[in-house]
Amino acid sequence: MIASMTGYGKSVIAGESAKITVDIKSINSKQLDLSFRMPVLFKEQETELRNYVGPILERGKVEISVTYENLKGVSPVKFNVAVMKRYKDDIDSILNELGLEEPRDYVSMLLRLPESVTTSLPESDDSENEMLRKAVVEAAEELKKSRLKEGRGLYEFFFEKIERIRGYLEKTGEYEHGRVDKIREKLEQQLGRLQGVEIDRGRLEQELIFYIEKLDVSEEKQRLASHLNYFEETLGEPDEVNVSGKGKKLGFISQEMGREINTLGSKSNDAEMAKLVVMMKDELEQIKEQVLNVM
Repeated sequence: MIASMTGYGKSVIAGESAKITVDIKSINSKQLDLSFRMPVLFKEQETELRNYVGPILERGKVEISVTYENLKGVSPVKFNVAVMKRYKDDIDSILNELGLEEPRDYVSMLLRLPESVTTSLPESDDSENEMLRKAVVEAAEELKKSRLKEGRGLYEFFFEKIERIRGYLEKTGEYEHGRVDKIREKLEQQLGRLQGVEIDRGRLEQELIFYIEKLDVSEEKQRLASHLNYFEETLGEPDEVNVSGKGKKLGFISQEMGREINTLGSKSNDAEMAKLVVMMKDELEQIKEQVLNVM
């Protein structure tokens, strides 16, 4: 079985003093690219959290969002009445001097002025830090389950594509022998157009054999079939536990498959075989695209 790097996980933990919600989403990446978005009061916990979730997530571009809800009933916002009073006195003095009326919404204007409202940043306690660690780990485990679910879909997708390529490869055998006869016939027709040229038939046969051998695709077909089998072996069994580290290996195998298919195309010298090669390339490109999502 394989796992996808794409997934989503969520955890919500509530205590007496706070409620913490953690959302984790990931997409494909060559390494583990981990980023946090969380309140300032938890910033000191980031390094420790990375150590917790790194071994669980392994690879992927991962974004972890933490939402903190204060249940203590204490507002961190404070109104600086003394500063607001000084502002009002100064504004009243200016209005009197200029002969202007007082603003209709005095309070809103004063609240917008600097230092009229201050915010005291809360500090997390040990219980809230533990809640955060637990929520992050739970969300990471949920993400892991989500990746396995996505992986099952990829697993079926890859097997379907490999079987299609195998079918096209087997079908090339229908045109292989006729292709050689067509090549021989075409060469002899072209030689027949030459006027006044004496042809050594023995030498001609040797050259034809040499040329046709260069167009032989049996080795390429054998190697491609071997790569197809190896790809399926690497995918593993549906109930396999070990799902890590297969993405890069599958990528290497698909590159080798591409080389053999390209060589088949260059040697085909037959319209029907060329069509089959194009269809194999199409299936392989879809495989390569999705292999990037495999852990």
